[in-house]
Amino acid sequence: MSAEAVVAAVGLGNPGPKYAATRHNIGFLVVDELARRAGVTYHGKFKSEVGKGIIANRDLWLLKPQTFMNLSGDAVQRFAAFYKLNAPQLIVIHDEIDLPFGELRIKDGGGHGGHNGLRSIIQRTGDRDFVRLRVGVGRPQKGDPADYVLSPFSRDEQALLSTLIDRAADAVTLVVAEGIRPAMNQTNGRLSV
Repeated sequence: MSAEAVVAAVGLGNPGPKYAATRHNIGFLVVDELARRAGVTYHGKFKSEVGKGIIANRDLWLLKPQTFMNLSGDAVQRFAAFYKLNAPQLIVIHDEIDLPFGELRIKDGGGHGGHNGLRSIIQRTGDRDFVRLRVGVGRPQKGDPADYVLSPFSRDEQALLSTLIDRAADAVTLVVAEGIRPAMNQTNGRLSV
């Protein structure tokens, strides 16, 4: 990561109660945990729920786009343009079917890997150099991955979900406090639940 510090955490998901407990909304759940820890209240702006709090003794914006996943870039672009933020100042938290449930992986830049939320952010901002926290939700053994990520967590996963959300929020805090390399060293490749 460049010398620019992360100043905003963007959780990806879909708005509305229909999607609230689905795998695709893990980004929202992690940002909500960060908001809970910092006592942040959201308000509507930039087609998002937005709040600002102190995480690791630093100001951190929290953003939950309310545009549906495949249009997340609309909200992120508006927010970043208003506050004159560059891509490396953002950490985007999203579900990742190519990681087993419970594994976390911090990544510095890259492509969208077929994830529609990341694709939209890259298209709308014209930049792929944002930090990502990939939260493993596993891949279905059969069936359509699109249906899988829009389905609720299994009973076994639900029993471990609060631990996963806590560890993911801890990983974001590490990025903010220590930078991406130390956070990667302490997080990547380890099951968090």
